[in-house]
Amino acid sequence: MTRWKELPAGLDDAERQLVAQLRRLKDRAGLSLAALAAKTSYSSSSWERYLNGKKPVPRGAAEELAEVCGAPAERLLVLHEVAEAARARRPAPATEDEGPPRPTRRPWWTARTAQAVAGAAVLVAFGAGFLAGASWHGDGGTAATGRSAALGASAYDSGRSYDCDRVRRANGVLTAGYSTSRDVLLDRGSSGWDVVEAQCLLRRHGFSGGRVDGVYGVRTGQAARAFQKRQGLVPDGIVGPDTWRELRT
Repeated sequence: MTRWKELPAGLDDAERQLVAQLRRLKDRAGLSLAALAAKTSYSSSSWERYLNGKKPVPRGAAEELAEVCGAPAERLLVLHEVAEAARARRPAPATEDEGPPRPTRRPWWTARTAQAVAGAAVLVAFGAGFLAGASWHGDGGTAATGRSAALGASAYDSGRSYDCDRVRRANGVLTAGYSTSRDVLLDRGSSGWDVVEAQCLLRRHGFSGGRVDGVYGVRTGQAARAFQKRQGLVPDGIVGPDTWRELRT
């Protein structure tokens, strides 16, 4: 697996998620930058810039990477739409000899973008993830249930703290008893039982994110990045299939 550089601190969340998923897809396919250049219409230096957050990822690059790796591009392109919309909202930096920013010819909030944002919200809320197909899973595509059966229909309460006393090893994997997730994507703004589970497992591995409340905030993100860095994963703070695997080891 490639030892990736940490993404620039100024990269917004949408672009960060897009780059993280492109990195994971490349790593799963076992492709070098030179191999990507040979199989796509983008040079290895361009891929280096895209995958390290130095330049925005073109839509065509996201499509070609998905095609080369034999993965469905639809969900990846939803993130690209959201990242593109976020870039359009961001005002361009003014220089001394420039007047006020010119209005863009094309409004960013098109029907297509609205559909993309709605789709991305569904992905985050329900943990559909980008690795839902069999070609994205190392276990033949078997999806996790996402919530521990032991919890049944009990409602998650964001206003309370949860204990991590039940962390144990069952069937060869670590579990805190709050969720059985192995592929749900968690990032800033996520909340619920899956986040409680991740917070407890991070704490078990020695990376406390503060209060275990099921809310993925700044401190949980910092703990996740530190854990990912130690495990040789992409330190993007996004808890996805690779991070779940290491958390449950």
